Amino acid sequence: MSPAQAQADMPALQTNSSQFVELRPRSDAPQLSLERLDGKSMRLDAFRGKVILMAFWATWCPPCRRELPSLQRLRAQANPRKLEIVPISVDTQGKNAVAGFLQRMDVNELPIYLDNRQKIAARADAEANAPFTLYGMPITYVIDKRGSVVGYITGEVDWTSREAMSFLTYFTEQ
Repeated sequence: MSPAQAQADMPALQTNSSQFVELRPRSDAPQLSLERLDGKSMRLDAFRGKVILMAFWATWCPPCRRELPSLQRLRAQANPRKLEIVPISVDTQGKNAVAGFLQRMDVNELPIYLDNRQKIAARADAEANAPFTLYGMPITYVIDKRGSVVGYITGEVDWTSREAMSFLTYFTEQ
C-alpha cells in the first residue's frame, strides 16, 4: 500500500463542533523539553516510536474540564508501548493552580505537563514563537510513530468513544 493510499484510509474523527484537520505536508515534531507537573523534564523525542496525543488545555476552559477525564480513561485502556498521552496545561498561574485543579477534578492518573510561558504553544495571533498553534481550546495534536505532526482537532473529544478509538488504532497499528 502506498503512503497516499494509507493516508486516504485514515478514519474520520469529528465532534459536534469540529473535525480532525490533517496537515499536509507533514512536518517533524520539534525537539522540545517538556516540564512535568512534578518538576521533572522530559524530551518529546523520548516518545519516538509511539503515537503521541499532545492535548493542550487550561483550567478556565469548560470543554477542557470535560475532556481531561476522557484522556485519563484512555490512558487506562491504551497500550502504553503504542500510545503516549501528553496533556499540557497552558495556564499562566503555574504549577500550584494546575495541581489544585487536578486534585478537585480527581484527575490523578495522567502525567501533566506545563507550558505557562507559551514556549510550546500559543494563540495564532500571539507574538510568541511557539511551534504549536492554539486554534481553540482544548486542542489536540497527533504525532505519528515516526515523529511527524499529522494534524489536530479543536474542542472536546471523548477519546474513549468508538470513533476516537478507531482513529487512534489507525495510527498505532501502522
